[in-house]
Amino acid sequence: MRISTKGRYALRLMLDLARHPDQNVSIKEVASRQLISHKYLEQIIIQLAKAHLVKSVRGPQGGYSLTALPHEITCGIVLRVMEGSLAPVACVEEGGQACEQAGECDTHYLWQRLKEAVESVVDDITLQDLLDNTLQLPNPN
Repeated sequence: MRISTKGRYALRLMLDLARHPDQNVSIKEVASRQLISHKYLEQIIIQLAKAHLVKSVRGPQGGYSLTALPHEITCGIVLRVMEGSLAPVACVEEGGQACEQAGECDTHYLWQRLKEAVESVVDDITLQDLLDNTLQLPNPN
């Protein structure tokens, strides 16, 4: 399984907003800090807003902010908005279509366990956990 650039950048954008909890942050500021294309972040923020993970405020003091506290937003929520299912193969997706080997598949157990493991990790880690972990990293200088 591979998380797309869009999924990775969405997490970085959400973390950037989480680092600035008492202010509205412009996409231009996030793009500059995260070294991500402004246009690309605009596409991502639209999806996050439609999912009600971020809200926008217009005007001179406008920008974006989280709709919930960082400890209430899991990485799984963000990744599912951007990626859809996190299942490694279609047959283990929610409502997924069984393949022609259904019932006889020797690897189905593996794919199901892999899906459960990935979901367990991303659903257990919140934006706050990532922020806290970042603060504990040693300074490279």
